[in-house]
Amino acid sequence: MMIKSTLIKSGTVVDPAQAIEKITNIYIEDGKIVELTDESPNADLVIDAAGKIVCPGFIDIHMHEDDYDPKTDTTAVSMAESALHMGVTLDIGGNCGNNACDPDHYLDITDRDGAPVNLGLLAGHTYLRRRSGKQDKYRSIDENILKEMTAVCEDFLDKGCLGISFGVKYVPGTTPEEIAALAKLCRKGDKIAASHVRQDVNEVFAAADELAAIGESCGIRVQFSHIGSMGGYGQMSQLLENIRNYRAKGIDMLCDCYPYSAFSTGIGETTYDDGFLERYHADYDSILIASGKYAGKRCTKEIFDELRATAPDTATVGYFMREEDIEMALTSPLIMLGSDGIRTDGMGHPRASGSFARFIANYIRPGKISLSEGISKMTTMAANRLHLPNKGNFLPGSDADITIFDLEKVQDCATYENGQIPSKGFSYVLIGGEIALQNDKIVNNRLGKAVRK
Repeated sequence: MMIKSTLIKSGTVVDPAQAIEKITNIYIEDGKIVELTDESPNADLVIDAAGKIVCPGFIDIHMHEDDYDPKTDTTAVSMAESALHMGVTLDIGGNCGNNACDPDHYLDITDRDGAPVNLGLLAGHTYLRRRSGKQDKYRSIDENILKEMTAVCEDFLDKGCLGISFGVKYVPGTTPEEIAALAKLCRKGDKIAASHVRQDVNEVFAAADELAAIGESCGIRVQFSHIGSMGGYGQMSQLLENIRNYRAKGIDMLCDCYPYSAFSTGIGETTYDDGFLERYHADYDSILIASGKYAGKRCTKEIFDELRATAPDTATVGYFMREEDIEMALTSPLIMLGSDGIRTDGMGHPRASGSFARFIANYIRPGKISLSEGISKMTTMAANRLHLPNKGNFLPGSDADITIFDLEKVQDCATYENGQIPSKGFSYVLIGGEIALQNDKIVNNRLGKAVRK
């Protein structure tokens, strides 16, 4: 029998968009929220949520979508299934300037085949550079290539991308003029420009100034990506103060962060260019090799030099960040949660499988942040940032994307040794009113659709 209506009863409903935190029922029809009610209308399916938290499905505003296979014209589902296991119902990919393929085509595939969770994409600047044939990340581009990139980017935005992303740290040849030429396209439709900013540690302040200047000169909203891995080395207090000052001047900058004090990137990336040990006040053994022939080993100078020369895509985990800076960020009203999840062959980083559960277990449950504010960081803030009025709330007519969990049992399980272990403690995840996950088990991994704007 096709389920047309669902009643979720007796749960503690938390909807920050309406300042609601109370025990009540939710009535759903045809995949949409009908009402919050103390009554018990008849429904095809009744879910007893007594003792559980019932909130809008989580939105991961910063992740990296699964790989695309051009031979089969399909996408993988590993990342998206990890997201579903931790209560996420909407992934936002295309971050840090990267796309797995043309974003409009990726979204078409998502609608054609379904996916474990809903998906929205940003148009990636680095992908546009690569698509135009410009491969040298250390060099600027000429005017003709920039015009081509701008035209393609505008087309991607017109076809539904939610904004633009930049990975300036990874493409240091990118000039402020190149950024501005693309970023100003976000004025149409009031979309966001997200950036992995130009530098970290003590140079992060100038990098944040650059992003703020782009926001101001282009008249757009800007998103500071994974602020913990950029300013989590003793700079966080001053960095957050600077962002408050930008906002006081009318520059709309907000940030995302993941709840781990180690980052992940390829060993060939600019992060590890000359001088990185001095910058991070670290040694080679602060790096864990996370894929390839040395997976699981701590780095040495010999391994580092070999992999930089022969296997630059090798994934690493860098243990350089300060936990107190991450906590400062995640409890700030300027910050929403974003996993920065990325999947590699090998061990990888647990953030792709654990970020949202870890935030609940380490921040909400012990009271470092209130339940409502914590839920807002995983739902309402991202929906508002992306201008998606039908997501992240329980208003009548909104999509019935819902996460139900046991506050005392939610736990991240992924480790740096095994980054793919799914989170636990989630009773139900509904996407479009249909059950995608029940008691930590995926029951339907094709309910997700493309989200365009």
